[in-house]
Amino acid sequence: MIKLLLTTILIIGTSLPSSPTQPYDQDTERLAALDHYWQQVAKSVGEGDYELYKSLYHKDAVVIFATGENKVSISIADALANWKEDFDKTRSGESKGSVAFRLSQRIGNKDTAHETGLFAYSTEDKAGKVSTQYIHFEALFVKQNGKWLMTMEYQKERGSQAEWDALK
Repeated sequence: MIKLLLTTILIIGTSLPSSPTQPYDQDTERLAALDHYWQQVAKSVGEGDYELYKSLYHKDAVVIFATGENKVSISIADALANWKEDFDKTRSGESKGSVAFRLSQRIGNKDTAHETGLFAYSTEDKAGKVSTQYIHFEALFVKQNGKWLMTMEYQKERGSQAEWDALK
């Protein structure tokens, strides 16, 4: 009887799905795909490719801005409309833009992900004046039809060069 009980427990225990809180570094396929995602974000910003950038978000995504006095949550459609001019200026050569990401936490599974970190967004005008902002952020993703899409971007607070350097 005890043997049967132990065998049953063993079978049930090994057939359960793995823990949803597995350490993020164990899912190399997800991490590689999300690394590629961040590379595509950087490419779209650097080239002023608005359509590529837009394609990286879920159509119902939400963007939360909490870096200034006016904290606001808006749809991705509204955020994209606000950002379009910057993409157009970059594409035309009127200015340059770039973004880079450093991640401090990566949680997820094969279909969902939550990533936390810091991004550095830089612009350069025609006179060569460079301005860089460091922003703490969180991003929430779903994998839909084999493609990772951001569903929520939360720009939490301004960061610093020192915090950026610490995430190397």
